[in-house]
Amino acid sequence: MSQFLKRLFFIILISFLPTLAVWLPFFFRLEKVWGIPLSQNGMATIVANYDGPLFIAVAKSLYNPVFLGNFGFDLPSSYFAAHFPLFPLLIRIFAVILGYPYSMLVVTLLSSILALYFFSVFIADFVEKKDLLWITIVFAILPARWLIVRSVGSAEPLFLASVIASVYYFRKEKYLSAGLWGVVAQISKSAGILLFIAYALALLLPKLKLAALTTFSKWHKSIEIKNILSVLLIPISLLGVFTLYKYTQSDFLAYFHSGDNIHLFFPPFQIFNYNQPWVGTFWLEEIIFVYLFGALGFLKLVKMQEYKIAWFVGIFFASTLFVSHRDLIRYSLPLVPFLYAAFAETIVKKEFKTAMLVLIIPIYLFSLAYISQNVMPVSDWAPFL
Repeated sequence: MSQFLKRLFFIILISFLPTLAVWLPFFFRLEKVWGIPLSQNGMATIVANYDGPLFIAVAKSLYNPVFLGNFGFDLPSSYFAAHFPLFPLLIRIFAVILGYPYSMLVVTLLSSILALYFFSVFIADFVEKKDLLWITIVFAILPARWLIVRSVGSAEPLFLASVIASVYYFRKEKYLSAGLWGVVAQISKSAGILLFIAYALALLLPKLKLAALTTFSKWHKSIEIKNILSVLLIPISLLGVFTLYKYTQSDFLAYFHSGDNIHLFFPPFQIFNYNQPWVGTFWLEEIIFVYLFGALGFLKLVKMQEYKIAWFVGIFFASTLFVSHRDLIRYSLPLVPFLYAAFAETIVKKEFKTAMLVLIIPIYLFSLAYISQNVMPVSDWAPFL
C-alpha cells in the first residue's frame, strides 16, 4: 500500500508541475516569456482554449437545443453532438463545488493523473524499474501537444487514460476490464470505436484461420463467447450515446449531422490539400514525420510480437491517414503511449536524456505560444459561469 501511495504521489507531481508551469505566466498576466507575447486575459485564456467553452456549453445544457442558444455560438445544436457526453458530465458533477470553468480544468487535471498512472503501469513491462520514473516524466511533456491538451479544458486526457487502461488489460487478457475501460473511451470520444475494431480483429482472425483446419464443432467451441461479449460493450455504449442524442436532439444520428466535425476524407492524405477547410496551409512537412513515427512504431511492435498492441496501433494509425486536419498530432495522441513501448530502449538511453534537456525549453515555449493563440472568442462569460 505504501509503495502504491508513493508511486501515486510522484505521478501527481509529474502530471501537475508541468501544467502549473504552463499556467503561471497566464495567471500572473505576464506580457512576454522569452520574447513571446502572451494574452493578457489571465486564466480566462486557459479556459477559453478550444474546445473548452463548447464542453462547458454541453455540460450546462445537456445537449438541449434551446439552452445551447444561450451561449452566443453561431453554431447549430447538432454541432455539439461531436462532443461526447462523459467529459461534460464530469464537469457538471464537479461544478457543484467549483463552478463550470474551474471544474473543467480540475477534471482535465484528474484525467491527466489517471493517464500517467496507467501509462506507468503499462510501460513497466517494457523498461527496467530504474527507468520507469524517467520514461513517465518524458511522457508527461512529449509531445508538446499532449502537454497542451493536459493544461486546458480537453477530453483528450480522459480518452487517453481509458485507451491506455483498456489496451493494458486487453494485453493481459483481462477482457472484461478491457471492455469496461473501452466503454469509458467510447463515451469520451468517437474514436473509441477503433478499440472495438482492433479487439474484434485480434480475437476473431486467429479463429478464422483455425476454421480452415478443423471441424465446425471444434471451431465453434474454440470461440470464447465471454471475451467477445466483453468487447461488445464498446459498440453497445456507442449506441447508448446515440440514444441520448435521440432524446436530447431528436436525432439518433446527430453525430453524423454535426457539420464539419468529422474530418475523415477519401482518398488518404487529403491533409496535403491546402484548400481543405481545416488545413488552410501548405506548411505541412512535419505531418510526414507524424506518419513516419506511426509506421515505424507499428512495425516495431509487430517485430516485438506485441500483436495485441499492434492491432490497435495499426488500426488507429491507418485511420489517421484519412484525417484532413492541420492538428493531426492531436488526433494521433492515442498512439503515443504505445510508441513509447516500441521505442522504450531508445528513450531510456543517455543520448535521449541529453536530447530532452535541449527540448524542454522549446516544448515549454511552444505550449505557451499555442495556448495564447488557440482561444475561442467569448464576448460574454456570464452563461458559462
